[in-house]
Amino acid sequence: MKKLFSAAVYASALLCSSFTLAAFAASPEQVPSAATSAPVASFDAEKLKQIIGQTLGLDVSAARKTPMPGLAEIVTEQGLFYTSYDGEYFIQGKLFNLGPNVTNLTETSLAQVRLDGMAKFEKDMIVFPAKNEKHVVTVFTDITCGYCRKLHNNMEAYNDLGITVRYLAYPRAGIFQAPGQYTQGFEDLRSIWCNEDPAKAMTRAKAGSSVARRICDKPVEDNFKFGRQVGVSGTPAIILANGFMLPGYRDADDLMNILENL
Repeated sequence: MKKLFSAAVYASALLCSSFTLAAFAASPEQVPSAATSAPVASFDAEKLKQIIGQTLGLDVSAARKTPMPGLAEIVTEQGLFYTSYDGEYFIQGKLFNLGPNVTNLTETSLAQVRLDGMAKFEKDMIVFPAKNEKHVVTVFTDITCGYCRKLHNNMEAYNDLGITVRYLAYPRAGIFQAPGQYTQGFEDLRSIWCNEDPAKAMTRAKAGSSVARRICDKPVEDNFKFGRQVGVSGTPAIILANGFMLPGYRDADDLMNILENL
């Protein structure tokens, strides 16, 4: 069991959230006992969204039941969290089912959120297609990332194996370095996405060429926010066709082996 649990933890993506809560110590008499706890409240998604929004200032895009009685999962821009049906208790962390096969329920839920989110960005992705496509992966990338450059420099190897690579933008330094002042990383990625040939612009930038500044309405900032929401904490982050995420670099043969064994 310990080995199974360790494997599940290792395989899951790290949940990255900028949201923090102040913790206050409760005296023993303030903590309800099992004998005095109230019955489990009924689940009302809209009411729960309202409670969490008013209490924590979080914009909840989805709320749904989990297999654990009385516990709901909520999807926010800051990530996926858990709360009691009545919104009185809030949990930041991962939920596992310790049945015959240990299952990371948080990663399973995030996989679906990733698939739903990626569908919204498909027309704006920078794509390097394989001629004989067998698999498609989506990669959060940044031109300042050494391993992102390594992955890109080996693009031909991925394509030759039948792997199409699609890029989403993830400026590691964030969007703003000061109020109203964009980071250089964001401006460079926006300029690449705004280029008349984004694929060529990406290749030049990852080879070390300077990036000519361009401004348009491409969803680079939305890519970044989406990445934070679904657990991206660094680049490259590779999203598989089933929505699960591989953090970090994988060479072409290693990635192909993973894809062939999904």
